[in-house]
Amino acid sequence: MLPLPAPGETPRRVLTIAGTDSGGGAGIQADSRTIALCGLHACVAVAAVTVQNTVGVSGFHEIPPQIVADQVRTVVSDIGVGAAKTGMLASTEIIEAVADVAAELGIGRDTDVPLVVDPVSASMHGDSLLHADALDAVRHRLIPLATVVTPNLDEVRLITGIEVVDDASARAAAEALHALGAQWAVVKGGHLRTSSTSTDLLYDGDRMLEFTSPRLPTGNDHGGGDTLAAAIACALAHGRSVPDAVAFGKEWVTRSLAAAYDLGAGHGPVSPLWRLHESVDA
Repeated sequence: MLPLPAPGETPRRVLTIAGTDSGGGAGIQADSRTIALCGLHACVAVAAVTVQNTVGVSGFHEIPPQIVADQVRTVVSDIGVGAAKTGMLASTEIIEAVADVAAELGIGRDTDVPLVVDPVSASMHGDSLLHADALDAVRHRLIPLATVVTPNLDEVRLITGIEVVDDASARAAAEALHALGAQWAVVKGGHLRTSSTSTDLLYDGDRMLEFTSPRLPTGNDHGGGDTLAAAIACALAHGRSVPDAVAFGKEWVTRSLAAAYDLGAGHGPVSPLWRLHESVDA
């Protein structure tokens, strides 16, 4: 686990630039929950407000792009951050504003502030969270800034055109994502239901690393992608290498899946609350 700060000690900071989840299971709420339980301070730049619960997303409202960028600029200039991540950015205009302010502030690959790009395009229920015309901005403005890009398999298909059905297509997808400019590309295997294990691939143009965990029998997996990306960002803020950070994130989300709980009439959230019990037991 990552070290916890002593009481009164200023923790390391992670900035999440994403949309809200009014049901509390995903988005900025899931990011902030993981960041806090990893022992870091969560800063937020709200890019969109969604109307959703455990059953689905019924609408969303985009924040003006300049306001999104100003949130990032204001936080970084005063508080400073050790890493940042993106989630739901909704539109071409917001993606461009985030890319511009990240470049201005020195956030992203080959900088001192690594950026985890979770290219959110749809909810787990299939509800769109990204305008269709924004995919080019994801490919050509956002992913080239990524220290790590972490799409799920539906997002891989939308971004690269590759349908991941087995190990060979997963490797091809990782290579395609890396070719778009990401320093490291993750292809997650959690949605490949035909496999008895969940294997994530990590590729940097040279090494193809595998991170495997048992597939857990639960339908309560809302917010799993956000939780993984946030955990990776936390480890990067502590100076861990990308492979070590992805290994940490994989363990974190696996344990959060094991602790997932029922909520509402649909899919409950993955839960990092297990960390509280670990702290008490310690």
